[in-house]
Amino acid sequence: MAGSSASERAFLGVEQSLSGQKWIARLDLAGENKAISIAQTKGLPDVIARVLAGRDVAMGDAVAFLDPTIKSLMPDPSSLTDCDKAAARIAAAIARGERVAVFGDYDVDGATSSALMQRFLRHFDLQSEIYIPDRIFEGYGPNPTAIGELIDRGAKLIITVDCGSTSHESLEEAARRGVDVVVIDHHQVASELPRAHALVNPNREDDLSGLGHLCACGVVFMVLAGTLRLLRQKGDARAASFDLLACLDLVALATVCDVVPLKGLNRAFVVKGLLAARTLGNAGLAALAQRAGVNGPVTPYHLGYLIGPRINAGGRIGDAALGSRLLTLDDPAEAEVIAERLEQLNRERQAIEAAMLAEADAEAAVEMASGAGPAIIVTERDGWHPGVVGLLAARLKERYRQPAFAIAFDGNGKGTGSGRSVPGLDIGRLVRKAVETGLLVKGGGHAMAAGITVEKARLGELRAFFEENAADTVAGLTAAHRLKIDGAISASGATLDLIDMIERAGPYGAGHPQPVFAVPAHTLSDARVVGENHIKLTLSGADGGKLNGIAFRAADTEMGAALLGGRGTMFHVAGTISADHWQGVRRVQMRVVDAAFAR
Repeated sequence: MAGSSASERAFLGVEQSLSGQKWIARLDLAGENKAISIAQTKGLPDVIARVLAGRDVAMGDAVAFLDPTIKSLMPDPSSLTDCDKAAARIAAAIARGERVAVFGDYDVDGATSSALMQRFLRHFDLQSEIYIPDRIFEGYGPNPTAIGELIDRGAKLIITVDCGSTSHESLEEAARRGVDVVVIDHHQVASELPRAHALVNPNREDDLSGLGHLCACGVVFMVLAGTLRLLRQKGDARAASFDLLACLDLVALATVCDVVPLKGLNRAFVVKGLLAARTLGNAGLAALAQRAGVNGPVTPYHLGYLIGPRINAGGRIGDAALGSRLLTLDDPAEAEVIAERLEQLNRERQAIEAAMLAEADAEAAVEMASGAGPAIIVTERDGWHPGVVGLLAARLKERYRQPAFAIAFDGNGKGTGSGRSVPGLDIGRLVRKAVETGLLVKGGGHAMAAGITVEKARLGELRAFFEENAADTVAGLTAAHRLKIDGAISASGATLDLIDMIERAGPYGAGHPQPVFAVPAHTLSDARVVGENHIKLTLSGADGGKLNGIAFRAADTEMGAALLGGRGTMFHVAGTISADHWQGVRRVQMRVVDAAFAR
């Protein structure tokens, strides 16, 4: 792979940056030659060719890669194991006019999946309700009590979305009472499946669809596509008037926020979903975008960092059903009310997170200070808010570039924890193994994120288990922290035209990283703290060019201290560039990810 040699030369001579990384060129000699070939044979600009070559896009796929379509990338829904059974059961519910309950998860993927399913059912005049469990009191996934309540309220079919693949006891309760359950999920699952009428999960062992990279909302989209096809075959005229493609804004939101790889069908979901999102046809999304201060066309950044956290705030510290309810609304006035409530909850969540992060980071710093810290960082406290531990784990992973868990223990010694991983360590598989060995009360997830329930008395054993099963892998992944640089540009060379070219090869995210450019030997003419711990800066080039940038959550880091105290000093700065829309004016801005003194 381009740029993977152990003897790489440091880009701009940066062997160790202010954040402790070695800068290397993303493209090695073979990659450079591939980029030249793509540019010459496909007639593409050099910068696009370099981006594609650096992300292992085959030369023959380059043109199609720039225009991913649902039609060309979406396989037959029947390729998903049990999809036809799920479609047939949903179609039967429509034909019989049955009441349906949708049981979802409390995160963005669960909220969007639930909303997409209910919008579909509502189109066919079915009575339906969404049930989102309380994160603290019920935990993840279906529970027998909730299943019983849904049946008592008249549900003849229960559809679980973004959950259910390991809910043996709950699905047994539904079967005992004669109610079918259709599971639509993407989380890793054991070989023994729960008792369901249909279980659609591309990560089950007998699924050969190759769609294991989809988020749950993407799987729901596939199931509904199959259901619409079946309804058309049965002559239901209403099937022709449901615009499934118009719902891709929900699928794009889930795909970005669940941090699944932006490859294949996922890229098409996001590209076409962004087009749908920019019409602001979904009243809930429109209200959230306004509350979040989204300027200009909706981008993956807006979905992942502004809109997504507001939806998640309800599930973390408030009413878990707020997000899904908002995304089902067509009335802008109703949507404004819920969006404002989520805005308030998000501010509360930020305050709680800041206090908890200070404690978690202090604990992690002690663990890592010796230079021989654990393979997986595990922080814990009594009384932490269990709805925020996932954010703590994510922050610790970002700061230390290692897998991390944060665990909140209650007064009875029961801990609710969340983990985040780095590419190369499948944390979901690790958690499932810990469940199978009896170390965890329960747990599950996917490669990059997982949730656990653990007894405090077993915490030491869990740490030892992580060390035994992950130390070698993590050591190989973190032996040399490297930042891959796609190229060097000057402040005056960072133009809107350049951004437009780069965006042609997007969208960027997990598995398709945004290009990182180095701005070499520029003078730092301004640097100051803005917002919550961010640094706003201005770089000046020798030719008079200026480039504004922002380093998020950097004020209390070594890099932040150097920048804040380095006005007038010459730096190499690395980051991504994008267009910022402010008061109707489109400007270039760099998101700074690293810096080094220019010597």
